[in-house]
Amino acid sequence: MSDDVINVEPAKENKGLGFALDFGPLLVFFLAYKFLGIIAGTATFMAAILIAVVISKWKVGKISPMLWLSAILVIGFGTLTIYFNDPRFIQIKPTIIYVSFAVILGVGLLRGKAMLKYLLQAAYEGLSDEGWMKLSRNWAIFFVFMAVINEVMRWSLSFDLWLTLKVWGVTILSFVFAMANVPMLMRHGLALGQDEEEEAAEKTAPK
Repeated sequence: MSDDVINVEPAKENKGLGFALDFGPLLVFFLAYKFLGIIAGTATFMAAILIAVVISKWKVGKISPMLWLSAILVIGFGTLTIYFNDPRFIQIKPTIIYVSFAVILGVGLLRGKAMLKYLLQAAYEGLSDEGWMKLSRNWAIFFVFMAVINEVMRWSLSFDLWLTLKVWGVTILSFVFAMANVPMLMRHGLALGQDEEEEAAEKTAPK
């Protein structure tokens, strides 16, 4: 019994930590912008993403490619936002992330490789190669869709409304899409309980 507790509890802790590392910096940005404005909010966002990288390396022992790319783009476009006092730079960041992942996954599909498996740095136990390929295909399409949506919102909405939809609407939409893939994953060998389904969705959904 004690061995079971030792094995299970760290997994639950890492599950919550992973979600916090993904969603935390964006939530910090949202709150800082609301109370301090775009420049201070962007600077806070940059600091939060760096803290997330350090905590990921310290607590999890690795930094996922998704977090690396997010950190690089937040620092780069955040610096441009502050220097030019123009929020459009930080708004472009999600589009570049979505397009980058779509291209990586698309090239992998053309080469017969499921690149999502390497991006996540995690394997769902029992999932077949066909399941990984289908999951990579689905997310590639979703990333293209999200890139288009972000550009439409960026050009047609105020920064305040764009950020609100980015933090809450896009996050929920990504989670719902990730959960919608779970039945397909289970048909291709992945055996999950309810808790594991939620964990799989959290791992896959970008924040």
